Amino acid sequence: MNFLPPDCFVLGAGLGTRLRPLTDQLPKPLVPVGLKPLISFAFDHLIADVGADSFIVNTHHLPNAFATTFPEASYRERPIVFRHEPILLETGGGIRNIADLLRGDRPLLVYNGDILTDLPLAPALATHRASGRLATMILRSGGGPKHVAFDAAGGVVLDVRDRFAKGHAHEHVFTGIYLVAPTLLEHISAETKISIIPIFIDLIREGHAIGGVVIDEGEWRDLGSRKEYLEVHRALRSDLAETFPRYGAPDRGWREWISPDARLGVGARVLGCSTIGAGAVIGDGAVVEDSLIWPGGEVAAGARLRQCIVRGGSVAAGELKGKDF
Repeated sequence: MNFLPPDCFVLGAGLGTRLRPLTDQLPKPLVPVGLKPLISFAFDHLIADVGADSFIVNTHHLPNAFATTFPEASYRERPIVFRHEPILLETGGGIRNIADLLRGDRPLLVYNGDILTDLPLAPALATHRASGRLATMILRSGGGPKHVAFDAAGGVVLDVRDRFAKGHAHEHVFTGIYLVAPTLLEHISAETKISIIPIFIDLIREGHAIGGVVIDEGEWRDLGSRKEYLEVHRALRSDLAETFPRYGAPDRGWREWISPDARLGVGARVLGCSTIGAGAVIGDGAVVEDSLIWPGGEVAAGARLRQCIVRGGSVAAGELKGKDF
């Protein structure tokens, strides 16, 4: 049977507090990874694995940055609908807030906008469709905090963060990607600020089965902290250099690491896992090592940077290590 693609909702409204001050300039889903915004990897992933033909993105913090990044409100000729939340509604409320954008009985695939992953999505989508359940969480056996108790034989989630206090072993990581049936929205009050997890817990308490699928293939990284953000650039230049993303990438240019629109001065050196964005300026004789220079950032002549992040419009000068500008 041929199915229409699911509706795809990428969560972009978070405050990104763990990445401040970087997220004072950009929402976390828009921080550059290599030479492209983090959220664009989610779009590529959804196109490749589930045939996404459009996207919904919720916004709250710095919403105009999304319009600047995607001025045509599209990505690879697929429309993006931005739904702004003047008051942050969290994940459950955000889902309820897009009810009018959903198309019939298609499943809704929800994807956290602050992760970088290429885990296979098609098996989870097939399992969700076949189960008829209100929701299916994509889980992993490791690589993050193990907050989920899962019955593999029954394919159901038993508990999250020990809400039921029944002694279930919590041995799985919630990836931040899940599928919900449109009818789940009937269980969320309009204009309610609530996370999706309490909703899942209430549904389990009421006797509904919340499904789960364990997918350990592929890569999965939470870019929530500065350390993780820098680390993923190191990994993309070494361990993952030939394997990520497993679905291929339509624009391999993001792996060039130094934008052709950047300007490097005489004798400037770029070392390690550094990335130099479009419009960035590296002054004469400067040394940039294991550092990320965002589009429009500047490193002064003679500066020596190691493990630094320079945002657009900022200038870094002197000998610096582990600093953000």
